[in-house]
Amino acid sequence: MKNYNKDNIKLAKNLRKNLTPWERKLWYDFLRTYPVRFQRQKTISNYIVDFYCARARLIIELDGGGHYEEKQKEKDSIRTQELEKMNLKILRFCNIDIDNNFYSVCEQIDNTVKSRVDF
Repeated sequence: MKNYNKDNIKLAKNLRKNLTPWERKLWYDFLRTYPVRFQRQKTISNYIVDFYCARARLIIELDGGGHYEEKQKEKDSIRTQELEKMNLKILRFCNIDIDNNFYSVCEQIDNTVKSRVDF
């Protein structure tokens, strides 16, 4: 089990109840029934990640437009580096990928999980 900031639990529960349309699509149309368990809005360290698969040590992040502003890109880079130090793999997709390339996103997630987990 990963260490986490207990102060983030309430926020994570709220985020689980209020998924973005893109998180909702990825969760209900793919990850929820995926053969390896994923969790939504998982607290890890001082962060809340969109989706987490403990068995594959994989984080999936869906990024909206705000993630492409310089200040947010810098924060995301630091966050990614800290999570990678925990031997976690981070896959980032923009919301447009969910809208326009959903099958490809799912295929990339599936290939990454399969490369990190023995089935």
